[in-house]
Amino acid sequence: MIGYYVIAGIIFLVSMYVSNKLKSKFKKYSQVRLQNGMSGKEIAERMLADNGITDVQVISTPGQLTDHYNPKNKTVNLSEPVYEQRNAAAAAVAAHECGHAVQHATAYSWLKMRSAIVPAVGVSSKLSNFIIMAGLVMSVSGFLGTIGNIIFLIGILLFAVTTVFAFITLPVEFDASNRALAWLEKENMVTPQEHAGAKDALKWAARTYVVAALGSLATLLYFISIFLGRR
Repeated sequence: MIGYYVIAGIIFLVSMYVSNKLKSKFKKYSQVRLQNGMSGKEIAERMLADNGITDVQVISTPGQLTDHYNPKNKTVNLSEPVYEQRNAAAAAVAAHECGHAVQHATAYSWLKMRSAIVPAVGVSSKLSNFIIMAGLVMSVSGFLGTIGNIIFLIGILLFAVTTVFAFITLPVEFDASNRALAWLEKENMVTPQEHAGAKDALKWAARTYVVAALGSLATLLYFISIFLGRR
């Protein structure tokens, strides 16, 4: 029990550090104006065109760090600052999200796998914690103890789905960044200094996914240890 809280505390602190570092990096590279003068929207449209993708639309979405690719309606959704601004941070994010569009167009295996379990993850993320708590409460009862343990196990299995999803997300995100950086360099879209900034920004963005996956794994192992201790 104490060991879990120590690990959870460390992961929380690391998560806060990475999150703050990510924000500071994007703020820093938002000050590095692109010499080509292109906005995030224009960068995205150019990358899609260079990869022969004509059925994906680049649109603006409210908020900050809300950028994402939607495979259902084939849209690259860029947050308002990324969509409009003309700096290294915007170029990095725009190209990264287009990296997901390229993955989709080329049937990248990890993206296909992640997309396939999205429905299951939607159900699991909503029900797992509730079922786990219900199972724990019932398991302390002598009459409902056995049923409670079964329900607890079901909750653990549901939570495991979200953990698997978190780890499948890692190669998807790293690959999208690699595609983005390779394209930016190959097509001379950025200067060496701008490319270095884009690479640094995407590196810290990727680390947020790593921390999230490790946090999910630690929680899953904690639940498993509780279940094994009650058998």
